[in-house]
Amino acid sequence: MEKARRLLKEIYGYDSFRKGQEAIIEGIVEGHDTLAILPTGGGKSICYQIPALLLPGTTLVISPLISLMKDQVDSLRRVGVSAAFLNSSLSAGEYREVLRGAMQGEYKLLYIAPERLDAPMFQSLSEQLHIPLIAIDEAHCVSQWGHDFRPSYRQLAGWIGRMPNRPLVAAFTATATEEVADDIEAMLKLNEPRRFVTGFARPNLSLAVVSGVDKKRFLQRFLKEREQQSGIVYAATRKEVEQVCGMLQQMGIEAGKYHGGLSDTERAETQEKFRFDHIRVMVATNAFGMGIDKPNVRFVLHWQMPGDLESYYQEAGRAGRDGEESDCVLLFEPADMQVQRFLIEQGAGDAERKSIGMSKLHMMMNYSRTQRCLQQFIVDYFGESDVAACGKCSSCLDKSEAVDRTQEAKMALSCVGRMKGRFGVTMVAKVLKGSRDKRLLEFGLDRLSTYGLMRNLPEKEIADWLYWLVAEGYMRLSEGQYPTVSLTANALPVLEGKTAISQRVRAAVRQSGSEAASHASPLFEALKLWRREAAAAEGVPPFMIFFDATLRDIANAKPVTVDELLSVKGIGTAKAQKYGETIAAIVSEHASQDDRGTGGGYSASVPKPAPPSSTKLGAEQSELPSHLQSLELFQQGMEPAEIASHRGVGQVTVEGHIIRAAGEGNEVDWDRIIPSGQEALILAAIEKVGAEKLRPIKDELPSEVSYFAIHGVMAKHGMQG
Repeated sequence: MEKARRLLKEIYGYDSFRKGQEAIIEGIVEGHDTLAILPTGGGKSICYQIPALLLPGTTLVISPLISLMKDQVDSLRRVGVSAAFLNSSLSAGEYREVLRGAMQGEYKLLYIAPERLDAPMFQSLSEQLHIPLIAIDEAHCVSQWGHDFRPSYRQLAGWIGRMPNRPLVAAFTATATEEVADDIEAMLKLNEPRRFVTGFARPNLSLAVVSGVDKKRFLQRFLKEREQQSGIVYAATRKEVEQVCGMLQQMGIEAGKYHGGLSDTERAETQEKFRFDHIRVMVATNAFGMGIDKPNVRFVLHWQMPGDLESYYQEAGRAGRDGEESDCVLLFEPADMQVQRFLIEQGAGDAERKSIGMSKLHMMMNYSRTQRCLQQFIVDYFGESDVAACGKCSSCLDKSEAVDRTQEAKMALSCVGRMKGRFGVTMVAKVLKGSRDKRLLEFGLDRLSTYGLMRNLPEKEIADWLYWLVAEGYMRLSEGQYPTVSLTANALPVLEGKTAISQRVRAAVRQSGSEAASHASPLFEALKLWRREAAAAEGVPPFMIFFDATLRDIANAKPVTVDELLSVKGIGTAKAQKYGETIAAIVSEHASQDDRGTGGGYSASVPKPAPPSSTKLGAEQSELPSHLQSLELFQQGMEPAEIASHRGVGQVTVEGHIIRAAGEGNEVDWDRIIPSGQEALILAAIEKVGAEKLRPIKDELPSEVSYFAIHGVMAKHGMQG
């Protein structure tokens, strides 16, 4: 394993492996099929990338996550590893070029979407390539018991089984119960696999469930406390995404939206803006985020309850992938259950899949109501029972006074016992309420001694109380689409008067964001500014230069030589050679400023990265803020598309830069932004539909009128969009 440790340092910049990584890598290199279950952000990719570098030939990585493929391939290439991907984002010419390179053995890793891996292509690759390893990411997709079953994964298993020289197979996932893990091994036909479970807890995440609040006000306050932080807000439907995104934009928050109703181009542009930190909040359905390897997401807020605990934990786990403190908040209302039930019933899949979905939904409901430590609840669901209480989730932080509800519990449990497990929560609530429901009367349930015992409470509140008793383990729901409720062994001591039951109503969540972020040093801020400009010059997201945690370690260590920089965690040889002198200059400049007592800004004398072009024009611009760099190029005659290509950013980003600069009072040539004859048309459209939203304005205008022109008119006339 000495070679593996050397690669870890040289390529990734780490001195030691995370928990479980070394054993997984060793098992693969020694020739064992593997199933590895690591939490989101736990370093799965290293577990197959290092074996790929150690084994001869080309490793295939099967993944459904298109954006993750691009991020990982870009990151590998930046540190000198030959890699490529095949998926639907490539043009026909690009696809052929990658295939040609693969057949010639140019790549150590080839990422492939399962849908692209049809039988003839798989056979061709397996015949012409030396494939020592097939790594299957998101392996839970092969299991019908998983939350994200995909038929293409079942085909994959069959193709691998028919390969004449079957390679090693290593399957990876973050969210698998023992039942799903068993199914993965069986469906992929793994040969005597070694199974590794490194633990499901994410110690850097603060989990919270919040109920009974005004969601809009809560979100407004939550984001105000995290003004500099990037995050995701998940909503259950496209309509909710549109409404929440519009609300945030009206608050002046840089927010984008992502859902299945948008065009591929709109989704791709918004996703890129989020990755490049041009917008700080993404509002999205669960279609967004799979494979977004953006490490500085500081919070994930669920506007509504998801349909299962696996999805929730996977989506929440997109926060804090860099290991820094992050917040995960679920805003819960009982009505969320009905939304998810509808989505399951209307979704694709046979009766068995829908039955599985309903069972998972009930477990998600239990999580939303429990007063146990939320981290403990989640890891227990995945089969890990020896994790200490986290001390910082909403349950652990809840100091509100408990209310004794033993009598109401006895009423509810007694009623469920008398109904002998034949009915669901809704019918039990009707009996306790004393309803005259026709079916209730037909079954003769009005003759039960518990009929009407809780008639003073609303029926919805009674049902909510029953679900809470389920969540706390006093009752259980059967599996299936129409679950019935029955008592567990925990109910008996309550009914016998030996155990009291109390309940707290909580809305606790951490009051502020990351502690590390709130104690940023001037040197750290200077490094962040340099990173942003370096990323813009190279046309990559800032995190691909360095993670926040790495910059913070640099600010603490203050390395002034390349060798000293190599001792910082997360900096390998390639990055040290590329950025070392510049970083050392920034650190030295800051040290000299501190000695002079001048404080710490990003000094103009510190070397800055040059843009892709080595012209004098690019070098002069590098002293300006990013939006003014775009403006200067525009003023010198370049069109937005040319500027975008020159700077390595999107055209929409450049147009936004120019409009922003104009709004700040900089001189622009309006005739280049607003084509002749369009200004009056745009003003008339705005007068008709208002300036609050751009889409209605665009719909009122001829198709040749661009958003750039609309933005231009609004900026020219001082309107707020």
